[in-house]
Amino acid sequence: MAKLTIVRLGVDVPYEQAWALQRRVHSHRVAGSLGDTALLLEHAPVYTAGKRTAAHERPADGTPVVDVDRGGRLTWHGPGQLVGYPIMRVGDIGAYVHALEDAMIQICADFGVSAGRIEGRSGVWVAGDGGPDRALGAVGIRIAGGVTMHGFALNCANDPSWFNRIVPCGIAGAAVTSLSQEAGRRVVVDEVMPYAEKRLAEALEAEPYEMHEEDLLQAVARQR
Repeated sequence: MAKLTIVRLGVDVPYEQAWALQRRVHSHRVAGSLGDTALLLEHAPVYTAGKRTAAHERPADGTPVVDVDRGGRLTWHGPGQLVGYPIMRVGDIGAYVHALEDAMIQICADFGVSAGRIEGRSGVWVAGDGGPDRALGAVGIRIAGGVTMHGFALNCANDPSWFNRIVPCGIAGAAVTSLSQEAGRRVVVDEVMPYAEKRLAEALEAEPYEMHEEDLLQAVARQR
């Protein structure tokens, strides 16, 4: 079974800092000097726009948005949201996206929350049962040189008001929810993290291996 190195980057990580690290790890993975690696973290608050973001989807109040090279549209990242960036070689892109969704669905089940897919939409959802469907997790990726970048975001205990000024993922009429809201209790990222590591590795059919951030930075520096 292939190994998946998992690195926890902590909380309040600036988006640009994590993106720069992704690019460095990605280049080494393409070259074969690093194995498959997943970065797990909580970002400092940020709005990011994928390649498919339309002008009218951006905040009308001038809130800054970081334009990124992933697929998908406009979203938010920040405290209380678990973000995962698997940087790994893949063949079947569709199967890979489904694997990320499967991992989030299983994490939700671990906390007693029933989530799933909605046809025609990416990510993980809770059915509206007469009301709007509720987005619980999102997927936005990039493939270059056969290796992935970016990944998934799972709402755990984040403030939902951050989504009020945008149309999340460009889907009008949908709502946004979190594990905490659906489980009826506060579920923080630290509590979710070990489940996420396990479920992500299972979905990707890999054996998880933990590495400290400092060791990853040293490995990347040695291989420049």
